[in-house]
Amino acid sequence: MTELTNQPTPEENNPGLPWGRIALWGGLFLLLALMAIGLKRTQEGHVQVGQVAPQFTLTSFDGQEYDTADMDGKVIVVNFWSSWCKPCESEAPDLEAAWRYYQDRDDIVFLGVDYVDTETEARGYLTKFDITYPNGPDKGTSISQAYRISGVPETYIIGKDGVLAAAQIGPFRSYDQILSIINPLLEQ
Repeated sequence: MTELTNQPTPEENNPGLPWGRIALWGGLFLLLALMAIGLKRTQEGHVQVGQVAPQFTLTSFDGQEYDTADMDGKVIVVNFWSSWCKPCESEAPDLEAAWRYYQDRDDIVFLGVDYVDTETEARGYLTKFDITYPNGPDKGTSISQAYRISGVPETYIIGKDGVLAAAQIGPFRSYDQILSIINPLLEQ
């Protein structure tokens, strides 16, 4: 005679869904997805010429807001710099001279984006080089992250159509180099 035992069925051993396992696997999947996105962004490098330029709002050191979304039809020169950056110092006079050359035109804007700096040091830098075009801090590094900069100085020149027309990684070599990039864009 066979003895019947009271063994639980598989359903009785595992009542309900295994929420702990689901949460663990879901968290692991999320972590891997975030790592993959970060790796992809790192491999992408800088925003590329020919791509639509990331839009942003910069609040200048004097409290003015500059929203690139409102600058359709203008050439926009976006210069990332910092007071502690020696190569930034070499191009600062040329950028200011270029700005003064174009400042009476209504189809071009220069914006300086101060990267990872203190306001006191940044203001000192602007005074030292007598920089008059709008400059402001990159709060939370959101603008530099959008452009995926790797350091300073870096300058991105956006055409009137909102597409990135030129990128200068490192300092400009001269005032003439700056004008040679901007002039054809203003003629379009």
